[in-house]
Amino acid sequence: MGRPRDVALALPRRRPGGPPVRAPHGTPAEEPVRREPAPGVGGGGARLGARHRRRRGRGRGAPLPAALGVRDRPRAGPAGDRDLEPAARAAEDRPVRPAPPQAAGPAPPPISGHQDALDGVRALAALAVLAFHVASASGAMTRQGGSGWLFNGGQVGVPIFFTLSGLLLYRPWAAAVLDGRAAPRVGGYLLKRALRIMPAYWALIVVFMVTSARAHLDDPPTWGSLLTLTQTYLPDPWWGGGLGPPRIGQTWSLVVEVSWYALLPLTAPLLAWYAKRVPTRDPGVRAKRLLRAIGVYGALSFVYVVFMFVPDRHTQMGLWLPHFFVWFAIGMAMAVVTVWARLDQRRPVAAMCRAVADSWGACWAAAAMLYVVAATPATGPYTLQTPDALWTSVLHLVVFGLVAAALVAPIAFAPAGHPVIEGVLGNRVMRFLGRISYGVFLWQMIILLGWYDAADRMYRGHVLTDLPLLAAASIAAATVSYYLVEKPVTALLRRRPPRAGRGVRDDPGRTVPDPVAPRARTRSRRAPARGRPS
Repeated sequence: MGRPRDVALALPRRRPGGPPVRAPHGTPAEEPVRREPAPGVGGGGARLGARHRRRRGRGRGAPLPAALGVRDRPRAGPAGDRDLEPAARAAEDRPVRPAPPQAAGPAPPPISGHQDALDGVRALAALAVLAFHVASASGAMTRQGGSGWLFNGGQVGVPIFFTLSGLLLYRPWAAAVLDGRAAPRVGGYLLKRALRIMPAYWALIVVFMVTSARAHLDDPPTWGSLLTLTQTYLPDPWWGGGLGPPRIGQTWSLVVEVSWYALLPLTAPLLAWYAKRVPTRDPGVRAKRLLRAIGVYGALSFVYVVFMFVPDRHTQMGLWLPHFFVWFAIGMAMAVVTVWARLDQRRPVAAMCRAVADSWGACWAAAAMLYVVAATPATGPYTLQTPDALWTSVLHLVVFGLVAAALVAPIAFAPAGHPVIEGVLGNRVMRFLGRISYGVFLWQMIILLGWYDAADRMYRGHVLTDLPLLAAASIAAATVSYYLVEKPVTALLRRRPPRAGRGVRDDPGRTVPDPVAPRARTRSRRAPARGRPS
């Protein structure tokens, strides 16, 4: 065998009179090294080298991608190593673009923006309350035999509404504690809540006074208590107490809701003060303290229940806000968890959110089973009254709260665009019903009781035939109310220009980052991206 030719490594030489050409890893390139082949090796050395270079292009020896800051070195051509110098200099002068960031895992739950699936939950809650009222007025729930008692669980619509309020309205305050962003402005928050709730409600009161309470048209206390949503606090009203005036008795829960709205700007700073009493800004530490404080806040409901029955029973106290702190606390806790999971996607809390969202079927099955328990007399009587005993009041709070939590949690923790959840609750029909759900809640009783009185069918109706008819009438009235009253008023809110440097809150609980905020521009002026030469 003939003597093989020398094999030269394709390394760039020093540039004459200048610094050495830098290799991709930042080390100076050395002079070409000539190696003598081992004895007995024939002229196949060059072929082995070529084969090795071809293997590098196909398999393990492939060059690292340029996105990692390493570029493949140009190889020697027929003209020799001198031809490498311009190519090497061009490779050194060419900037290396950093690789796009890779997601650490599935998308976290949203903490801002509109969630279509929650509109579907509002629709379910409003229709559940309607079914409960129809079954009660038709007498189906109190008849012996049959399955009419199942409609007693329709009361679950109230804790669902309260849980949604806790989730959506407290979420901006939770983000302010954990992420350091600005808390909602109290004046703007209260104005938006008032414009969202009061105009349609005032329209209902005018219709009610003209059609069902003409004898009290000239009674200022009646107008004052109804227009300010304080009717359940009156000691001796003309309607005799209970849930409220006939045909608008369902508005007792709206009194509770508005009371919670007014109290939230005081509650949220107290919770934030407790969460920040630690020498750290770790969102996990603050989130745990927030959850503990919210747990105490919810436990106040059970303390309040004791005073409802000890030493004597006070029925009217069962309609006041402290009785329902626990249902709002469920939503507030969900708000803290979603913000925490969004800020720290590598901690177990993010994995827990993904697990709950992926277990939507199990959660909703549990909600259905708990609904059956809630419909039994264990949680209270089959009437439009508050529970009549201490232990039934406690079970009422616990079981109905668990139903609301099992229904809402998978939706709150799911990433945006979840195919099943969005398909079931975020479709076009459910979104529309969710938009008009407030009107369905407002107008259902005045329509329902008016129809039963006119048809002389009170407690003698049939829920399976009455419910579709009354649901259609309530949806029609709610649609008119939405387009004539609610939508024009909310359109006024969107015309107000946002302040620079703050989030654009198009509705309480829904925060959209301001694209021209100084904070966003500051982030773009941080250290240069990884992999870019400095």
